[in-house]
Amino acid sequence: MIGGPRHLLEQEALKPKSLGATLGRLGRYFGRHWIVLLIVLALMIANVWVQVISPELFGQAVDCYLTPAAIETVTEADEATSVTAGGAAAANCWYADVAPDASRAELVRGLGSITLTLALLFAAGAAFGGLMFYLMAWSGQHILRQLQVEVFDQLQRLSLGFYTRHDSGDLMSRITNDTSTIQQAIGFALVQVLSGGLLLVWLAYRMLTLNPAFGLLSLAILPVMALVTMWFSNRARVAFRKTRKEMGNVNTELEESISGVREAQAFSREEANIESFRQSNAANRDANIRAVAYTAALAPTLEGLGYVAMAIVIGVGGLFALRGMNLGGAAVSLGLIITYFGFVQRFTQPIQQISVLWTNLQSAIAGAERIFELLDEEPDIVEAPDAKPLAEIRGHVVYDGVWAEYNPGEPVLRGVSLEAQPGETIAIVGPTGAGKTTLVNLLPRFWEAAKGRVAIDGADIKQVTLDSLRSQIGIVLQDSFLFSDTVMDNIRFGRPDAADEEVMAAAKLARAHDFIERLPEGYQTVLGERGGGLSQGQRQLLSIARAALTDPRILILDEATSSVDTRTERQIQAALQQLLAGRTSFVIAHRLSTIRSADQVLVLADGEIVERGRHEELLARRGAYYDLYMSQFSRQERAEFGSDGAPERQAVELAGDD
Repeated sequence: MIGGPRHLLEQEALKPKSLGATLGRLGRYFGRHWIVLLIVLALMIANVWVQVISPELFGQAVDCYLTPAAIETVTEADEATSVTAGGAAAANCWYADVAPDASRAELVRGLGSITLTLALLFAAGAAFGGLMFYLMAWSGQHILRQLQVEVFDQLQRLSLGFYTRHDSGDLMSRITNDTSTIQQAIGFALVQVLSGGLLLVWLAYRMLTLNPAFGLLSLAILPVMALVTMWFSNRARVAFRKTRKEMGNVNTELEESISGVREAQAFSREEANIESFRQSNAANRDANIRAVAYTAALAPTLEGLGYVAMAIVIGVGGLFALRGMNLGGAAVSLGLIITYFGFVQRFTQPIQQISVLWTNLQSAIAGAERIFELLDEEPDIVEAPDAKPLAEIRGHVVYDGVWAEYNPGEPVLRGVSLEAQPGETIAIVGPTGAGKTTLVNLLPRFWEAAKGRVAIDGADIKQVTLDSLRSQIGIVLQDSFLFSDTVMDNIRFGRPDAADEEVMAAAKLARAHDFIERLPEGYQTVLGERGGGLSQGQRQLLSIARAALTDPRILILDEATSSVDTRTERQIQAALQQLLAGRTSFVIAHRLSTIRSADQVLVLADGEIVERGRHEELLARRGAYYDLYMSQFSRQERAEFGSDGAPERQAVELAGDD
């Protein structure tokens, strides 16, 4: 296929992404836990309130109880503006107004009260924050579980065509790495960013209402902070999306290298594979370094701007206080300067936290986009809205003018028509790429016919439910896949409710019972990955036993005996004959023994049926099948019957009778 999966990944990274849509979709998952989130919100507001009120209390502690005489001097100097910011704090202290002639004992009691209040507020704020993070983590884990379940369900639902267009390593990365980044963000990072944002808004409001002029002066650096944050954040988001793509490439390299280790060693390709992995890993490293560079540069930049804001508060506020000047129609006291210094200090902290935690959030948003793209993928094969269950079938199969294509405008099958009566065996032969596997894959709807009609017992397969269709079709593939489970459960994979006796009967039919009994724990032996520890022939026998157990009315054998030796093939031929008896069977085979007994032999070439008939009839025609037989099957017959040339002479005689 031109382009390939990696090309698709690169194109994916170039597509425009909607940040708002992604966040909104994540928000719907959070909405399922709205009660817990309301509690989190309440705790967040309480925690932020503690952080906003504490600078004001510090300022009141200075103006009300440490320097009340200074406040009195300032207010007396300018009676027209006696209700100053600091003076307001002095005249309206947290517990009680302070008289100009208050005694030292009264000042100490007031200072002690406000100190105790601050301590209690800080303790409450810590408790609010701890409970808030716990509840958010609880919600996040439930959301993560739901996402993983939906992704896995989607992977099971997607059609085979999707898997030919995507690397398995990239798909694994989406359900592992991408969900992991979301897990890291929807707990601590998300709470910190949201509470930080709320704190910024609340602080700005208090700074502008307590003394508007001083507030505007203190926030003068805010537009620069916003521009810097936006610039770095946008580039970090693009960079972190690149890291997710490169991580998918690394996973693909790993999966291919592990699965193909035997081939790599057989062809001495170890060094080439190592070099290829080094390149993929280096690209992943460079992408991560580039992404981290943006976020790493943002924090110190914002910190420096925060110091500038603090310097403005101290410098300008101190200058006005020392000269006894008003700012915005109000006198500037030491308490007011301390209050705004605390405001600015708290104002820069959440910006710095957000800039640091934005790394996790950007990575999580990129991961969420990739997950949602997978969830939005529509299967190529879907049931009709009015699809009905397929009744128990007899096995009458009709292909009527069927065309099939993997890529638009590139047909693999061209107007194929055939009919198989119940119980017939149809052998399909032809050169590589002729369309044999595509032909049989249309029957269980692994692929969809572009044009034409496929019917079973008169019912169009597009009008029946997939489950009722596929449950009545047994399949034995060329590459038998076994799971890391017991032999017993591997055989009963298609019928989980089958009794042990039925499983053993199917194994005996497939001539697998004897070698299973010799395994360390017999039918309870746990197999390795993909049936590791068994020979190819043994894996094939278990696959045949699995198909036999489902007792299908239609059977598809896709070169089911191509991977076994002649002796093993002879063992299972009798089992196959028994298995095929009474069932409509489609057999793709390179073994002549299977073809000779077929009721029909279809010869495919370039997506078309060029010949059809029985083995002897096709030999007699001396056409495409005769050429295929002489170039391929005659060697098998010599191996089976000897080297006296009798089969070839028979073929020539049959051809001469035509």
